[in-house]
Amino acid sequence: MRGVLLRGHGGFDQLEYRTDVPVPTLAAGELLIRIGAAAINNTDINTRIGWYSKSVGGGAESTGHQAVASAEDAAWTGQQIEFPRIQGADACGRIVAVGVSVDPARIGERVLIDPLLPPTTANQFGYFGSERDGAFADFAAVPAANAFKITSELSDVELASFPCSYSAAENMLTRADLSAGESILITGASGGVGSAAVQLAKRRGARVIAITSLSKAGAIRSLGASKVLERNANFAAELGREAVDVVVDVVGGPQFPCLLEVLRRGGRYAVAGAIGGPVVDLDLRTLYLKDLRMLGCTVLDPEVFGNLVRYIERGEIRPLVSATYRLSEIVAAQAEFLQKRHFGKIVLDCSSSTQ
Repeated sequence: MRGVLLRGHGGFDQLEYRTDVPVPTLAAGELLIRIGAAAINNTDINTRIGWYSKSVGGGAESTGHQAVASAEDAAWTGQQIEFPRIQGADACGRIVAVGVSVDPARIGERVLIDPLLPPTTANQFGYFGSERDGAFADFAAVPAANAFKITSELSDVELASFPCSYSAAENMLTRADLSAGESILITGASGGVGSAAVQLAKRRGARVIAITSLSKAGAIRSLGASKVLERNANFAAELGREAVDVVVDVVGGPQFPCLLEVLRRGGRYAVAGAIGGPVVDLDLRTLYLKDLRMLGCTVLDPEVFGNLVRYIERGEIRPLVSATYRLSEIVAAQAEFLQKRHFGKIVLDCSSSTQ
């Protein structure tokens, strides 16, 4: 089959497109998925360059194309990744075969893949495309519980734009218990997770304030944001101190203290990324004197992915696809992704018609 092998931590030269990759074999309880489309994510870049290593202090946006670490903790789990690895966490496709103990009636189902893998005996969760081979290929094997049947008129490319970003965003909103009538400040609002959070927060009836570059303000407002702030703005001056109930953050970096400043007493801060820098200044007095809740969000709450599928099926959220590439064009796709000029998702069309 066709597939893209990640040979090790490093630059684009570590990505090898091949046409002779073995089709995965199925273990008991697994499904074989013919991949229709797979989207590009920050985690693909971060894993390739080793950004998750604790030895890295800079933001993901500043690391560029080359490896920043080759340490044993350079996977998102804090452990060493096994190479070669087929990456790709966002996937839409169809079930073409089932392993032992899986109902054969599932063959033919169109599915979205929940990228968070079941925990091991050591209670260590894994990620599709990181701890096991993912979607940058013609076929992928996944645990049956990770394949969610979906009925939708959207294309595979459109559906592949949802799983990672939207589940990460919905998980933060779920953990923060965002309710109708509350106000929420969303960083990185033009990116995959940020733009998903805008839609999902609006769906909940919240008042959405988004942070992005002003060139993308119109697009963010079209998703439901009532106010847009430039990323380097003085948030307290623009909004007032203690002005929002919830902050959803995927940026971190030097603006982090300002995010806590605009949170109301008893407010909630949820984080699932740090593209602007993972090491931040935290005044503990702000945290405890304001009774803030800080929520790190990676493992999805049990209801999150199923809820996301239902939102898609009911047309309550819409896909945002910026560009489409062939699987063989993965380097060009990642290069465009790193420019951060796009709005929404960049997706690889993995269908046989694009060979």
